[in-house]
Amino acid sequence: MNGTIEIAVDHKPMPTEKGWPLIGVSLEYLRDAHNFMLGRFRRYGEVSLFHGFGTKVISMLGPEANQFVFQNKDNMFASSAWEHFIGPFFHRGVMLLDFDEHKVHRRIMQEAFQRDALTSYLKNMQPRIQHDVTAWQASERFSVFDHLKSMTLNIGSEVFIGHEAGAKTDELNKAFLATVRAGTDMIRLPIPGTRWHQGLKGRKVLEAFFTAELPVKRSNPGEDLLSRLCVARTEDGELFSDEDVINHIIFVLMAAHDTSTITLSNMIYQLARHPEWQQRLREISQSIGARPLEYADLDALGDMDLVMKEALRLCAPVPMMPRRATRDIEYKGYLIPEGHMVAISPWVSHYMEEYWSEPMCFDPERFSPDRAEDKQHPFLWVPFGGGAHKCIGLHFGQMEVKAILHQVLLRYRWSVPEGYVMEQDFTSLPIPKDRLPVKLERLV
Repeated sequence: MNGTIEIAVDHKPMPTEKGWPLIGVSLEYLRDAHNFMLGRFRRYGEVSLFHGFGTKVISMLGPEANQFVFQNKDNMFASSAWEHFIGPFFHRGVMLLDFDEHKVHRRIMQEAFQRDALTSYLKNMQPRIQHDVTAWQASERFSVFDHLKSMTLNIGSEVFIGHEAGAKTDELNKAFLATVRAGTDMIRLPIPGTRWHQGLKGRKVLEAFFTAELPVKRSNPGEDLLSRLCVARTEDGELFSDEDVINHIIFVLMAAHDTSTITLSNMIYQLARHPEWQQRLREISQSIGARPLEYADLDALGDMDLVMKEALRLCAPVPMMPRRATRDIEYKGYLIPEGHMVAISPWVSHYMEEYWSEPMCFDPERFSPDRAEDKQHPFLWVPFGGGAHKCIGLHFGQMEVKAILHQVLLRYRWSVPEGYVMEQDFTSLPIPKDRLPVKLERLV
């Protein structure tokens, strides 16, 4: 099933892994994406081709490949490659747009993530954080992931929509989960019982919810993201259409609450295994106190930044990022044919032994100014992507993670049994298979 094919005269033959008929290597990825991605790099090097998820993909691995693709000189690569995986569920989200159209939409949306807006979001999210965190119950097996996912969706609802989702919260949570999980389904048809079918149903739920919200936001906008999208204008004074607003709010709300939940879960996991770091962060939070954080307080949580960066290195929320070649491209002697899918992998870059000291180990100090292992190459540590499509909400996400973890540290101590290892479920974005059960003890 494996071998080598030559896809063009005068170019290097490209290592190829076909896998099983029809499904290719899809099961191998879903079963253990960590070893699948690192294994490909060790076996085939920086460039190889595999069959999976209904297409052929050329993997381009390492920081040099990240830079080549992200910088995207002369528009060689299109981010609309995401359409193959999530297009029906996150149609025309900003990540799926390209070139001039992408620039226009991103420029308008960027206003919703400037400092004044972030300051407003931080103020508005903290009552919800304090309410939800305080309600946690000490337990021998507290399911961290489930509680965080519920909280981040509540935060997203209040900050991005302007009010609680209320009775719709569970329905929206299930709809978002269904849309994200659908992207890696091997049966990419709307057959009842498949993840693809469930994802399409989830998308309808989300569209119906936000369609009902639009009239009020158009007529009486507030400070929430949905209101800002409703009043945002192009340079020519044009408003986003209702369809554009719905597409963008669905995508941003998904990205915001999913990636923050994954990052926080991995931080809490590592802090459970490394209680010295947990206490180190707690003492800094205690020095600030239980009052609502000001935007200026975020800089004082520098050690939390180190832990966050290391958690994002060890578990990049988006392990692989696809693009499509807009023309024939040569890279390191290989031909990437026009129209071909390529994928770069932050996950692989984050574990490369030639850059990271003991890459399998949790070591936040590697990001300290004295060591700065991430600075060896500008595209080595790329959990938020890079170039024109770098995550538009990265500063919001980092702010939200800090605000939540700050309150958790003040109120609780947590631990996991000796030898416990949190396994990841790669069915969609990487999440804890067991939802991360910890022993949670209340401090105050």
